[in-house]
Amino acid sequence: MRVRPKLDPDVDDEAPTGTDITTYDEEHFVTYLRLLDAETDGADWKEVAQIVLHRDPVAEEARTRHCWESHLARAQWMTKKGYRRLLEQACEEERAKRLH
Repeated sequence: MRVRPKLDPDVDDEAPTGTDITTYDEEHFVTYLRLLDAETDGADWKEVAQIVLHRDPVAEEARTRHCWESHLARAQWMTKKGYRRLLEQACEEERAKRLH
């Protein structure tokens, strides 16, 4: 891991979509976990977006909904595929350190 996760960071309009774990992902691990917890609890997406993503679903419903969907999708990807990539990247970084 290159950076420490932040407890309550602001978010971009859209989460990353690539196959690598980004610095943004690392900073937003807690955000992703909060979104997954809220989904499991059946929380209203508007309330979650306001609290976790710092967005106003009343003033900008479509933009806020897209932001929420994007980050929830990335959180779900992290649990299915991203965690494997996280492990692979950690191994790659460890190998690189040993070579130097």
